[in-house]
Amino acid sequence: MSAETFSEQEALFERLRIEAQLHDYWHDVDRNWGRNAPSFYTEDAVFGGEAANYAGRKEIAAFYQYRIDRGVARVAVHAVTNFRVAFEGRERALSTWYLLSYAADGEPVLPTHPPIVIALVSDVHERQPGGSWLCARRTFEVLFAGGAKPTNLKVDTK
Repeated sequence: MSAETFSEQEALFERLRIEAQLHDYWHDVDRNWGRNAPSFYTEDAVFGGEAANYAGRKEIAAFYQYRIDRGVARVAVHAVTNFRVAFEGRERALSTWYLLSYAADGEPVLPTHPPIVIALVSDVHERQPGGSWLCARRTFEVLFAGGAKPTNLKVDTK
């Protein structure tokens, strides 16, 4: 017996909701230093990859606060592409997408360069009461890296 699923039209609508939320998240990270980033995650979410993991909203908030507390002007653009989603019933979704991260310390306008990270990202989303989605797990698999150093609380403070 399989779990109840979305109709094709409902699935397209839910896909758009999840993808729009992903873009809103990275807009907050790039333009607001991630001050609202923890609100995009479940209370017990895990965010991370090979270098470090952050468990729960409190640790995710600390990750973004570290970036603010560095006190260094930084320009960052996190571009998202090739978004795909699969629904496991009506309450859980799995997505993958590529992240191209451009970042450097300083004030705009900075010289252009290749992205400092290109990663395949895998997310688990959980549907909340009222129909919104939150990310329960975000895993970064770095495929390319170079140039300016990414900011990472648990790596930078070792």
